Amino acid sequence: MGELIVIRHGQTEWSLTGQHAGRTDVPLTGAGEAAARALAPRLAARGLVAVFSSPLSRATRTAELAGLTGAEPDPDLLEWDYGGYEGLSADQIRATRPGWDLWRDGVIPGDADHPGEQLAQVAARTDAVLDRVRPLLGEGDVAVVAHGHLARVLTVRWLGLPPSASRLLGHPHPGTLSFLATEDDQPVIAAWNVP
Repeated sequence: MGELIVIRHGQTEWSLTGQHAGRTDVPLTGAGEAAARALAPRLAARGLVAVFSSPLSRATRTAELAGLTGAEPDPDLLEWDYGGYEGLSADQIRATRPGWDLWRDGVIPGDADHPGEQLAQVAARTDAVLDRVRPLLGEGDVAVVAHGHLARVLTVRWLGLPPSASRLLGHPHPGTLSFLATEDDQPVIAAWNVP
């Protein structure tokens, strides 16, 4: 049984400042590109049978620089649509909504380009990804290039936990790998946040 390798895209200006970058197509910084290139040797050693990527450029560019040519764009790997919180940091949101917690309170509707998504909708997308990926793992490793919050939801759904359990995982750093596997036929996190 192969492993599901979850790659968070490299650093962007917004990941550096803590701004919520859902559907805004923020490019990688120079450091983000360097981190993506640094993943290539480790990924080249894996027997990848398929690679999927969020269609946003920060993810597709990470895949390209990491040597994952031919990554298939998958809209289900897009980051959470933060709606009216797009571009804001958690501190900015809490300034107008004290005690706000993304996992508990969700987001508010935004404009036409950022209508917003509830956690259950994000989880439904990650469940669809897992339904497509699981059969491929019998042939070898599968990599997905995605985003921080999406990766957390994907991981807890891999473990069979409710989407709200995502709050229990630390945020994967930009340009890192996480490995989801099985042990004694049970889903496990084999490694998390590996540079």
